[in-house]
Amino acid sequence: MTVKNGSRVPSLLKDHEGELLGEWVREQSQSLKSGQARITENELREQARDFLSALRSAVQDGDLTNVTGPKWREVLDTLANLSRSRARQGFTPTQTASFVFSLKRPLFALLKQELADDPAALAQETWTITVLLDQLGLHTAETFIKNREEIISRQQEEMLELSTPVVKLWDGVLALPMIGTLDSARTQIVMESLLQRIVETGAEVAIIDITGVPTVDTLVAQHLIKTVTAARLMGADCIISGIRPQIAQTIVHLGVELGDIATKATLADAFAVALQRRGMTVTSLRPRT
Repeated sequence: MTVKNGSRVPSLLKDHEGELLGEWVREQSQSLKSGQARITENELREQARDFLSALRSAVQDGDLTNVTGPKWREVLDTLANLSRSRARQGFTPTQTASFVFSLKRPLFALLKQELADDPAALAQETWTITVLLDQLGLHTAETFIKNREEIISRQQEEMLELSTPVVKLWDGVLALPMIGTLDSARTQIVMESLLQRIVETGAEVAIIDITGVPTVDTLVAQHLIKTVTAARLMGADCIISGIRPQIAQTIVHLGVELGDIATKATLADAFAVALQRRGMTVTSLRPRT
């Protein structure tokens, strides 16, 4: 239903903006009790004032049941900015959507005062406001969830990158200590990080240490082989360290072929082999007693 010019909402927002703002901020403060530490009352009032200003401008054309038109762009942008901000601050979807839905009670109270003698008009205007705020509230919740998902995805990528550091042990020797499960997504990050460091350092040997990998199955072995193959294409040979007895038995039981990939029980053993391949050796300056 499209409401044309007959709605009293535009004049209501214009004539009672100060009163509406105060009641609305108090209403929100009640619904945000658990989130008060994340936002001050001044910030909340500023957000509410910006939204009411944009809303007042948008409703001037009289179409209050369709928020997809160009006149609603400022309102939707305001809500999108608020959703992004609250997603970063750790608000819940309910708390964020309540920013819009909590406006219903103050608006309904003003409508009741204005249209107390006209029940039919009161019912019509109540329905109009309900439809309008429901659309805006749903838009706010959807935008919040989208932003929350983007934040979580970005944090997961950052955690994966932090959990796969490539360390320079010696000139021409890199080490990639791995902790946790090795899946397809992490393998891609591992390969990109390792290949980038090979290019930056000109390393000839890369040690992939799987001491912190809890289990090795066929899929994990395939991921390791892909990583080794990619490193070799960049001119670096690979050694896999951290092959514990249980891991060795599992690999044999699964019939996984590691080919000519060198494996060692510990990172120290792998480092010694890496130095040998570089034409170096470790000797003690003091004789053992």
